[in-house]
Amino acid sequence: MKIWTRRHVLPMIPALLVSTGALAQDWAPNKQVTIVAAAGAGGGLDKVARTMAKVFDAKKIVTQPITVENKPGGGQVTGTVEFATKEARNDHKLLIVSTPFILNHIKRDGNSPIGPDQLHPLALLQVDYGVIAVRADSKYKTLKDLADAMKASPAGVLMVGGGAPGTWDHLNSILIARKAGVDTKAFRYNSYNNGGEALTALLGGNGDAMTSDVSSIKQYLQAGKVRVLGVSSAARLADDEVMKSVPTYKEQGFDVTTANWRGVFLGKDVPAPAKAYWGKKVAEMAATPEWKEELKKQGVIYELKDAKAFYDHLKGELNTYTQIYKDLGMAK
Repeated sequence: MKIWTRRHVLPMIPALLVSTGALAQDWAPNKQVTIVAAAGAGGGLDKVARTMAKVFDAKKIVTQPITVENKPGGGQVTGTVEFATKEARNDHKLLIVSTPFILNHIKRDGNSPIGPDQLHPLALLQVDYGVIAVRADSKYKTLKDLADAMKASPAGVLMVGGGAPGTWDHLNSILIARKAGVDTKAFRYNSYNNGGEALTALLGGNGDAMTSDVSSIKQYLQAGKVRVLGVSSAARLADDEVMKSVPTYKEQGFDVTTANWRGVFLGKDVPAPAKAYWGKKVAEMAATPEWKEELKKQGVIYELKDAKAFYDHLKGELNTYTQIYKDLGMAK
C-alpha cells in the first residue's frame, strides 16, 4: 500500500490549480456556433443571445461564425426541453434562459421536467427588474389606480405578459394583485410567447396593462409609448436616466421585490474541455466594456456568476420559489 506524504502531494497542487485552464486550451469550436434563445425575437432572452454573438465576434473572443436561433413556446419550456434532450452532448450550442426555467420546473401546472441537474449551468450574466406598464394614454396613472381597478373588478382589467401562467412575468403581476387584495382566482392574464408579442398586444389595445422587465420596456418608455407604473427593485434605479423617476412597488405600498436573472447553459453531457472553454470565453466576453455598456443601455444590472456559483443560485431559487408557489396554491 502506498503512503501519500507531503512530498508526494505538493507537486500535484499546481497541476490541480491550472486544470481548468489546461482543459480550456485543449478544445475550441471548429464549426458554426449556435446560441439558442428559448423565446421569440424581441424579448430579453433574444437580446442576450444577439449581444453575446455580437461581442464574441467583434472582440474575436470566438472566431467561428455564430448564429442565433429562437425557440419560443410554453414560457421557455419548448426550447429548454428540446435543448436538454437533443443537445446534451453538443459542444457547439449554448442555451439562454431566465428565471422561468426554475418556475416551470416547480409550479403545479408546469410541464418542464428540466431543472438545474438536467443541464450544465455555465454562467449567470445579468439581472433584470420587473415592471408594470400601461399605454401612455391609459387612464391608470399610478400602480394604485391599476390595483384598485383590479380589486373592484378583476374581470374588468386584462394583464398581458410574455410568459405562461406561473412563469416570472405572471408572478411579477400576481404578487402585486395579491398584495392589493385582488381575488387572484379571477385575475385576468393573457400570455404570449415573448415580451415583444405582449407589448404589441398592449399597444394595440388588446390589454390594459403589461407585466414585463426593464430591458424590454425601457426604449418604449423613452419613446413615449408607455407609462411605467412601478419597478420591482428594492430602490429606484437612480443611475438610469430613463428609469430613475419610476417609483418602486414597495414605495407605493406593495411589499414586492422581484428580479429576473438571465444565464447561459450547455448540454449536461458536453465534455469537460468544452465546458472549460465556454466558461472561460463567457467570462472574457462579460468583462468587456462593450458588454457592460450594452447592459446599461438596456437597463439591466451586470452580475456574473461562474458555473458553481450559478448552480448554487439555482438550487437556492428552487427552495425560495417553491415556498412562494405553496403560499399562492400553485406548487406541484
